[in-house]
Formats: sequence, C-alpha cells, structure tokens
Amino acid sequence: MVKSSSDRLRGTLDALILKSLAAGPLHGYGISRWLRDRSARAVRVEEGTLYPALYRLERQGWIEAEWGRSELGRRARFYRQTAAGARQLEIEIRTFAEFLEAVAPILLPRPV
Repeated sequence: MVKSSSDRLRGTLDALILKSLAAGPLHGYGISRWLRDRSARAVRVEEGTLYPALYRLERQGWIEAEWGRSELGRRARFYRQTAAGARQLEIEIRTFAEFLEAVAPILLPRPV
C-alpha cells in the first residue's frame, strides 16, 4: 500500500507550519500554498488537517493569530510565529535531523 502525503505528514506538520511562518505572517491558504510550493507540490495540507493544527499551535503559544485582509481583499486570520514558536522550531529541526541521521543508514544503505 502506498502511503498518502497526509500519512507522511504526521509528526512533522507542526514543524512545517512553524517553518512556513518563520519569515512572516501568513493566512491558512498562504501556509498551504507555501508548503506546496516549497515541496515541488509533494506536500499538500488539506483544510481539515491544517486548521486543527493551527488551533493546537495557537493553544501551545507557538503562534498567534489576528484578523486582516488577504491579497484578494477577503477577511482572513493571519498567523505569526511567537518567540516560543521560534524556539520550538529549532527543537523540531534538531530532533528531525537526529531522526534522519539515525534511520538513513537503515533505509538508504551505502553501496559496498
């Protein structure tokens, strides 16, 4: 069975959202588009996955939201990373790098 991208997102979504907000505020669709564009369309986050994650990150104090106007003039919630979110992103990146280092020799063995 081929895993969907949503199956692969589990465990990395918080880090991906925090990374998308590292350069500045974005609304939900902007976050989704940023992830899709940066991943050559491989990462697609549906609304049903994105918004619960945004609310969770907001409750944890890693992001904040405020109402504004989108580039199309529509009312939208813009999310921005907090200082706590920036610290958490560093932790997430370090943890992910350690995980990759541990599993790469298993999944991607070097040719003999």
